Amino acid sequence: MTLQIGAEAPDFTADTTEGTIGFHEFIGDGWVMLFSHPKDFTPVCTTELGYLAKIKPEFDKRKVKVIGISVDSVEDHKAWSKDVEETQGHAINYPLIGDQDLAVAKLYGMLPADEEGGAEGRTAADNATVRNVYIIGPDKKIKLIISYPMSTGRNFDEILRVIDSCQLTANHQVATPANWNDGDDVIIVPAVSDEDAKEKYPDGWEAPKPYLRIVPQPK
Repeated sequence: MTLQIGAEAPDFTADTTEGTIGFHEFIGDGWVMLFSHPKDFTPVCTTELGYLAKIKPEFDKRKVKVIGISVDSVEDHKAWSKDVEETQGHAINYPLIGDQDLAVAKLYGMLPADEEGGAEGRTAADNATVRNVYIIGPDKKIKLIISYPMSTGRNFDEILRVIDSCQLTANHQVATPANWNDGDDVIIVPAVSDEDAKEKYPDGWEAPKPYLRIVPQPK
């Protein structure tokens, strides 16, 4: 199973460090970032978990729930969490899904569906493809998928930037240009006619080409 942007995020029930969840119920009517890890007690992921705990208020401000998953048991996650707090200076403040039977990793296409066995005896290298970030909207549809190599820590500032863009797009019929940051000019999407755009933007827009209509970011 290969997931794509626009597909519905598969639902599942799983144990986490904060109790059992149904994923769609967890999403509710809000936004979620699900990010996956190939193994507990790995160096790059340890830094990621700690940094995310530090900046979680930025996700809270955007009303985005954060949830992690690693191909190990909840008991291992809890032990790993102690290392994260000790080495990174921030205690994990979001749930971690236990996936020792690899069910969620397979459901999301991060491991082959016919992969046999569970987490025990597997190495991070065996699970190297379990390094994805998914942003999921209130409609349960996937808005973003980013895959990272094990050797590269995730850029959470970039993930926040994409969330800002996705949420802006969800509320206004605009798109964001290359290297856009919150507050920069945006682009009116082609689906909006000039006539409709005049109602939304009575002051007009800059149009170096008819299909490229640039306006200040809507508030």
